[in-house]
Amino acid sequence: MNELLNKRKNLKKKKPHFVMQDSHKKKRIKDRWRRPTGIDSKLRLRLKGYGSNVEPGWGSPKNVYGLHNSGLEQINVSSIGDLGKVNKDKQGIIIAGPVGMRKRIEIVKKAKEIGIKILNIKDVGKFLAQVIENIKKKKEEKERRKKEKEQKKEKEQKKEKKKDELAEKVMTEEEKVAAEKAEKDKMLTKKE
Repeated sequence: MNELLNKRKNLKKKKPHFVMQDSHKKKRIKDRWRRPTGIDSKLRLRLKGYGSNVEPGWGSPKNVYGLHNSGLEQINVSSIGDLGKVNKDKQGIIIAGPVGMRKRIEIVKKAKEIGIKILNIKDVGKFLAQVIENIKKKKEEKERRKKEKEQKKEKEQKKEKKKDELAEKVMTEEEKVAAEKAEKDKMLTKKE
């Protein structure tokens, strides 16, 4: 098996990137392979200098089709229940992209416990440590923002209190003027 995997690796090193004819000239032609069909196509005629055609000789050995470089068959996993179907001797798992971080952590821990190899995470311990560190940082950041928000609210409340006190002082001055007026009116009414 390892010989076939090494053979596939060496073939891939030499294999050209097959593209459609004139894809380097025209923007509308994508960098993908389509067999040339034109009557005057130089690529179809296999002339020198016009690129390579897809041929069976460029293919990798059939026994290693779809296998990971480690020699394990790749199984996509999106939940913990999918781990029960995996044969840990012949298969490795790839955690699906849309899986969230909380679920991903659970899957990684369970796979580590069972002994299943995770193909899209190089070092499981390092991954878990990094994720836990990121979660702590996010919590600290959230708490810091919360404290800043509370401090801002307190400052606003102090400003409002000062405004209220100033308004009360202004009102008391107006009240004093009104009280003086009332006293003068009383004095005038007593004299009469």
